[in-house]
Amino acid sequence: MKLDKYRTVRRQGHAEIVIKKSRFIGHAKPVETEEEAVAFINEIKQLHKQATHNCSAYIVGERDQFQKASDDGEPSGTAGKPILEVIKHKGLKNVAVVVTRYFGGIMLGAGGLVRAYTDGAVAGIGAADEIVNVRHREVFVDVDYTWYGKLENELHGRGTRVGGTDFTDRVIVRCLPEAPEAEAFIAWITDLTQGQASIAEGDNVYYIEGE
Repeated sequence: MKLDKYRTVRRQGHAEIVIKKSRFIGHAKPVETEEEAVAFINEIKQLHKQATHNCSAYIVGERDQFQKASDDGEPSGTAGKPILEVIKHKGLKNVAVVVTRYFGGIMLGAGGLVRAYTDGAVAGIGAADEIVNVRHREVFVDVDYTWYGKLENELHGRGTRVGGTDFTDRVIVRCLPEAPEAEAFIAWITDLTQGQASIAEGDNVYYIEGE
């Protein structure tokens, strides 16, 4: 993923609702690849192999290029597609959702099924906690100890995320500016330290917005 930010879920979660005696259990999980999504769906199917249906959908990829929905035996378009539409409506990426149904003996009809699987998906996603991931860029700033106090104060004042500090014969601070600001941040550090800092860029790392 190279998006500057995207919506997903924080963790695997599940929640249950009951509609006309049928139990609908919504499960959601963040996934990085299509293989992870399929593995999660299979895991839930195994966990609830006595269930009447385990319907699912996922969206994976920077451009939502991997999408799939399964009705798992429910009438066509009444389960997988509504689950997928919930993911799309919420603008989520890299997420897989399964809604498990234990039939309660009362037919819901096509419209009722669509509403039930929609509500099940919403419940599962809610339990998994929606978040926004923001892309940061690792910038390693290597300075002499004489610069450390000033650097620390200025980073705090700027509100820059710091991912750790190594103290050896010099000080190396792992700074994490938001990715689009990395170039300007490096210029600022260079100016701040009068060119005395040794600066190296690292990887892109995602952190949750506001945390």
